[in-house]
Amino acid sequence: MKATLANKKNKLLLFLGGVFITNAVVAELIGVKIFSLERSLSLSPANINLFGDFILDFNLTAGAIIWPVVFITTDIINEYFGKKGVRQITFLTIGLIIYVFLVIAVVTSLSPAAFWLDINKVDSAGNAFDIDFAYTKIFRQGLGIIVGSLIAFMLGQFLDVYVFQKLRKVTGPKMIWLRATGSTLISQLLDSFVVLFIAFYIFGNPPWPFKQIVAVGIINYLYKFVVAIVLTPLLYLGHNIIDNYLGKEAAEKMAAEAAEKSDTLF
Repeated sequence: MKATLANKKNKLLLFLGGVFITNAVVAELIGVKIFSLERSLSLSPANINLFGDFILDFNLTAGAIIWPVVFITTDIINEYFGKKGVRQITFLTIGLIIYVFLVIAVVTSLSPAAFWLDINKVDSAGNAFDIDFAYTKIFRQGLGIIVGSLIAFMLGQFLDVYVFQKLRKVTGPKMIWLRATGSTLISQLLDSFVVLFIAFYIFGNPPWPFKQIVAVGIINYLYKFVVAIVLTPLLYLGHNIIDNYLGKEAAEKMAAEAAEKSDTLF
């Protein structure tokens, strides 16, 4: 019986880790595109006036579409495997993201084949088109964005674990929505501003004004705030599936042990 439970735990961590890593890496790759949430929903622009200088709409990175999956997966790993589980998955993900960008740096520097350029020299409207430039432009991201994203991701994950487990000590095994949503809202407050500050204030060329960093950060955070609340039912669904898979008693024991070993931030 113990061997069977241990096997289930390993399979569960492998599955959750795979979902976490896949979505985190893909979000980094597709994040270069900025999309209009209002236009995508056939709505009028928000035209939010912040600080008297910036009129902002809900223009978000495409990575924001799947990043909520990372929120949910983090909270589930946190619940059953604690700080150690989240930390291991986080460091592995950071290493793989760095690897992906190193591979991209190599392949985008390769000389394109002449026939490939020739068969893709015009777009669908008949306009001149440089596919190699487009390929490089899409896949390569600025150093500031990469550094800012990785630092914000790591700090956000550690803060999420810490707040989650602190709330669990207050709520016990009940009120999953409070510790999951609360930890996500606090950690993403840090993440939303750190990545912008590093990428566009420190490394920006030219650097963004500080007020613009704050204004854009608020818009990004508002989106994450709403999504974290909307996705709460999916979190409960995930917990129910895992409890049935492991067995209610074993699942509760795992969560209790994870909480006992997750007292510190790092």
